[in-house]
Amino acid sequence: MWKILKQITQTGIVSETVTPDKIITPSPEHDQIQQELLQLLGRALCIRAVDAGSCNACELELHALNNPYYNLEGMGIKFVASPRHADLLLVTGPICHNMREALLSAYDAMPHPKLVIALGECACTGGIFKENYATGGALEKHLPVDLSIPGCPPAPITILRGIRSLFATSAAAPHHPAQAQSPTPTKSPPRAPSK
Repeated sequence: MWKILKQITQTGIVSETVTPDKIITPSPEHDQIQQELLQLLGRALCIRAVDAGSCNACELELHALNNPYYNLEGMGIKFVASPRHADLLLVTGPICHNMREALLSAYDAMPHPKLVIALGECACTGGIFKENYATGGALEKHLPVDLSIPGCPPAPITILRGIRSLFATSAAAPHHPAQAQSPTPTKSPPRAPSK
């Protein structure tokens, strides 16, 4: 241990020098999306993300949204651990049979109005797993979907565009700023009996 501490004190702080060409500034579109979301939401948006059997590529893009570059917290968007505190359910991956019941329980625990986003190709269409024995296919077969954001995986800016479009189309709803009009029924499909 002393040997390591001695080496650290002798070496000192080692880091790269920051040059102006290495500084990344947000794009004008990012700033525009941020301003529009702040105006549309007018309050915090709580998202419950559910991994229903994905390869975690979409989750990595969601984690990228939490870094300082995108500044989700500054826009009033945060991820919550409990669906009881969520305004929006964001689902990734094809719906595995083992995750179906947990997904439906999370949806049932959400307060009304219940908004659902299918994120990534697997959640939107079933992806390469759609005819698989272990999955139930696209999210729309299990829950009413308000918005689908395709891509394998979709970029963080694409996810922000999708959230903005969901709230921009429903901003005129008088009872809730986030009540989206969905072509699918708002009632959850009946549950299959457990085996």
